[in-house]
Order: sequence, then C-alpha cells, then structure tokens
Amino acid sequence: MAQADVFRMVGRRAEAANIHTSIGCDSFRATGITEYLRNGGKLEIAQQMANHESARTTGLYDRRTDQVNLDEVERIVI
Repeated sequence: MAQADVFRMVGRRAEAANIHTSIGCDSFRATGITEYLRNGGKLEIAQQMANHESARTTGLYDRRTDQVNLDEVERIVI
C-alpha cells in the first residue's frame, strides 16, 4: 500500500470517528511509543522498535508529559 493511500485511509477513519484534529501515521507511532513508556517500557527498547538511530528522535514521540494530572488542576484556587 502506498504511503499516500495509507494517509487518506487514516484521514477517512478519523473523519468517520468525528476526530477534528490533525492526525496521520505518526499519530499512531506517538501513541504506541507513549503507551509503551507509560506501561514501564524503556526508551532504548522503544528506539529499537521504532527503528530510530537516536533515542532523542524516539523521545520526540513521547507524549507522557502532555497530560495534566489532577494534582496540578487542584492547585487552582478561586
């Protein structure tokens, strides 16, 4: 399957799921790496699985710090 065909397929599936943010194949890569690391996986192994030469590149796909936890939200006092 050609890369362009995969991208169009992902776009159609996102639209059907009512997802309005930009999504592509790298979104799946980021989700996979993030969930692997969140479940105790090691960055070096994620690097091998993603076939990256550098752990720094793999780190770009790590979205664990993108989530705000409840403790931080509770710091807001009005």
